[in-house]
Amino acid sequence: MIDKKELREISLKKKREKRLTWEEIGKYLGKDKVYAAMLLYGYAQATEEEADKIITLLDLPNEFKPVLLDAPMRTPAQPWPPTDPFIYRLYEGVLLYGPVIKDVAHELFGDGIMSMIDVKIYVDKVIENNYPRMVLTFNGKWLYYSKW
Repeated sequence: MIDKKELREISLKKKREKRLTWEEIGKYLGKDKVYAAMLLYGYAQATEEEADKIITLLDLPNEFKPVLLDAPMRTPAQPWPPTDPFIYRLYEGVLLYGPVIKDVAHELFGDGIMSMIDVKIYVDKVIENNYPRMVLTFNGKWLYYSKW
């Protein structure tokens, strides 16, 4: 039996071989491209239907289905601290702007945090002044701290 890490490596290889985009995989699954990537990276637990579709799309053996159906550990696929420049810059954004975002969020919502369990993440491309820009959206449920 393989584990989630091995499944990730095999799935990403199949994605490359088939020249599929995350957008295409997401549409095939009826989900967003980021959610589709989460499934193949092993960061989300597939439903029966999603697992069957992934197996069909990527020509994976049926023995992989239980791994897709397992709840993930959600351990990072990169080292800490991050060494990949793209991932490092995401961390840098939180380190630099986190206190500002927190202050603005607390002013808008009150004392609480954004859920990373009940969150939707979107990555989009826009053109501004003839230059491509990335729009990263975290759409998370606001959770208030309990008072007792």
